Amino acid sequence: MADLPIETIFEILTRVPAKVVGRSRSVCKEWYALLSTRDFIRVHCSRSLVSSNQRVLLIDDLTCSVHPIIFQSYDYGPRSIVTLPFDHQNNDVSILSHLNGLLCVCLNHTNELLLWNPTTTAFKRLSTPDSLGIYINNLDAVGLYADDADDYKVLHIKRRCGVYESYVYSRELNFWRNIPFLTRQEYLSPNFYWSPGTFCGGTMYFTLCECWVGGTNVVICFDINSEQFNEISFPPVPSTGFVQGVLVNVKNELHMFATTGWFEITIDMWTLKEDYWIKVLSCPPIPPISLSLWGYITHYVTNGNWFVMTKLGKLFTIEMDTKPFEILYPVTWFRGYKGAVFVETVVSPSI
Repeated sequence: MADLPIETIFEILTRVPAKVVGRSRSVCKEWYALLSTRDFIRVHCSRSLVSSNQRVLLIDDLTCSVHPIIFQSYDYGPRSIVTLPFDHQNNDVSILSHLNGLLCVCLNHTNELLLWNPTTTAFKRLSTPDSLGIYINNLDAVGLYADDADDYKVLHIKRRCGVYESYVYSRELNFWRNIPFLTRQEYLSPNFYWSPGTFCGGTMYFTLCECWVGGTNVVICFDINSEQFNEISFPPVPSTGFVQGVLVNVKNELHMFATTGWFEITIDMWTLKEDYWIKVLSCPPIPPISLSLWGYITHYVTNGNWFVMTKLGKLFTIEMDTKPFEILYPVTWFRGYKGAVFVETVVSPSI
């Protein structure tokens, strides 16, 4: 390939797997420079967002493993053991958000936030001496997004001592800054649980659900351009049991699996059109699931089916009469911080 024009080399290498790109950087100085440019990383990332590059990351007390997805059975393939590149205690790591191969994680023994690419193993600590980038489970919320300038950012909503604060971290500037956060005073109650942020169409979405029967449920939106927050209604689901909303970006459309129930759970799938929710389908009640098991569940949507997965494999499948999806779309339960679906890319957690 030495005699090929640089444009041709660019086109070829933006189509190879991320790990091949990593090895190719050592070929020569010219290739290292080319494969490290922002344009190359951006184009390679856009071409990597396909099903064959998706992996499942699972963490337990003893191991951290990465699995391919077997699309014939929609189950996990053979695992590869991954060594966490940062200090931790018994793999006590929470996965809070993911985008384009980057994971935003929390080290639970120090509460520090990190950006981590499990494919390249590169990571960046986001904590500062003045306690920015410190995440408290069940009080805070985090979302990862990229702006129009391809700057990866972390939105961190903090609930402390009866006050909400919000901060945005910029990968480009390596800096946290405070932004105004306006919401109702009653949402400060610890009875409200935030979902991880879901990035879709220039907006970060969170569900905010009150953890008792008949409680208040809303969706909080953050416009990444204006950096303004606003609130939209939750889908009109029955309030006869606990309610949770699980968000997923499917082809740049926001969908929600709204669950309600007690011993049996009913699931409705909704799509957001402007500021209104449209019901896509209703599922029959699913078998009872223990709360301890819910803590390790990740949901996948693909090809007209919805899969409920655990670290042990597929738990059950719900068939959906809806348009087929070309790849898996991860939907992580708000308690499910021990697993993630990610795409193998060379996106760096730092500049």
